[in-house]
Formats: sequence, C-alpha cells, structure tokens
Amino acid sequence: MRVRWHYIAPGKPMQNGNCEAFNGRMRDELLNETLFFGIDHARQAVVRWTHVYNTERPHSALGYQAPAVFAAQLTAMGDQRRATEQLRRSPIAASAQPRQIQPPTLVSAG
Repeated sequence: MRVRWHYIAPGKPMQNGNCEAFNGRMRDELLNETLFFGIDHARQAVVRWTHVYNTERPHSALGYQAPAVFAAQLTAMGDQRRATEQLRRSPIAASAQPRQIQPPTLVSAG
C-alpha cells in the first residue's frame, strides 16, 4: 500500500487550516517579537514557546482553557466514568428485536 501525496493548491491556506493557524500564531507571537542571536538561541526560544503553547496558553478550541487543564479534566472525567460504570443498569429502552420477515400471503381473486 502506498501513500499518495496531495498538495494544497497555491494560495488556498484553508485547505490546510490547522497548520496555517499554528504557523500564523507562531509567527505573530514568537518570530516577529524575538531577536535571535544565533541558531542555538532560536532553538531554545522555539522549544520554550512550543512548551507554553502546548501546556499553558489558552486555546479557543478548548473553551479558552490551557491544554494541561483541559487534559486534567478529561482524565478526571474518565476516572469518574470508569468508577460509575459498575453502577450502571440496563438501558431504559430494550434493544430492538430483529425484524421477522413473513412470506407474502396469497389472496384469491375470486
């Protein structure tokens, strides 16, 4: 099985929206605001910025929560859900029974 390349059309950033959004934020919040004194300084700044972006910075897609806070809530919800699964009862509505197909009935015409 081979993976086929699919390039986005030139001038169509909406075809790759997540990457374009990240690149724009990185450019606005880091690259345009920082004067780098060498490649090592640039690497350290990018590492710091990506750490803050991935753990502390609020994201609109997460309800303006930091990813670390959002992940902690998901973990807590998962633990809570696992604890209550043993208390669950059968569903309210019974599952649908398989449909029984009856052969057509012949009706006399006379």
